[in-house]
Amino acid sequence: MKCQKSFDNEGAKLYVVATPIGNLSELTPRAIEVLGSVDIIAAEDTRNTMKLLHHFDIKTRVIAHHMHNEKESAKGLLKMLQEGLSIALVSDAGYPLLSDPGQYVVKEVLAEGFPIVPISGSNAAINALVASGIVAQPYLFYGFLGNSEKERVHSLHELKDLPYTFILYEAPHRIEKMLQSCLDVLGNREICLARELTKKHEEFIRGNIAEVMSVAGSLRGEMVIVVEGSNKEKEVVEVGALTGLVDTYSADGMTTKEAIKKIAKEYGISKNELYKEYHGLN
Repeated sequence: MKCQKSFDNEGAKLYVVATPIGNLSELTPRAIEVLGSVDIIAAEDTRNTMKLLHHFDIKTRVIAHHMHNEKESAKGLLKMLQEGLSIALVSDAGYPLLSDPGQYVVKEVLAEGFPIVPISGSNAAINALVASGIVAQPYLFYGFLGNSEKERVHSLHELKDLPYTFILYEAPHRIEKMLQSCLDVLGNREICLARELTKKHEEFIRGNIAEVMSVAGSLRGEMVIVVEGSNKEKEVVEVGALTGLVDTYSADGMTTKEAIKKIAKEYGISKNELYKEYHGLN
């Protein structure tokens, strides 16, 4: 067991500093002080960080630390700490480590006995959560589901039965496919899509997955999606009420598979859940 008292140690430290996710005025006074007083700033993108530092007239030396050089960069950062230098770790926006580089270096720095000191600030996931209208706790931050449908579906099946609100990140060019995967696996749950957080065009779109998906293709900017947790009783009642339609469509000449697919799309529910309910597999 190891105990760290962040304000008792005057030696070298690694500060994990949250930076603004859009609105520069959200950089905290403490973050400004730390960024100005450390010996080195290790940045995910030095160009973006230099713009931030220039805005606040901070002259600290900046070096690159991103996911493509993280293991090699960690060796250099450890050497600097061993020489008595203090370092601030920053990503492009929000907290390092949360869907951004930093996990490896934090682990290595702790293994060498140096303190890790967090400096509070903006976080897109928490901003979206508290404004979503969906139950705020308990919650699970998941981040990006993955690029491929296979990755997304696998991750969603792991999340599907958890009774927690969960938070996802997604890029605009994948949002429609991601929401379709959510609809197929989770059913038509309530969600909130938040985008452009803290910026001029900040927007929250609240509704069920099918409703939000109908407008998602026209949206731009990095997105946070807050999804309600599992409510098995509610889902079974909703799906169970539609099983009779399968027979109705089948009587009109559709196969059972075609009928289930059509109903699932029309009502914004999971075709897998409807299939299980119709065949008594739940």
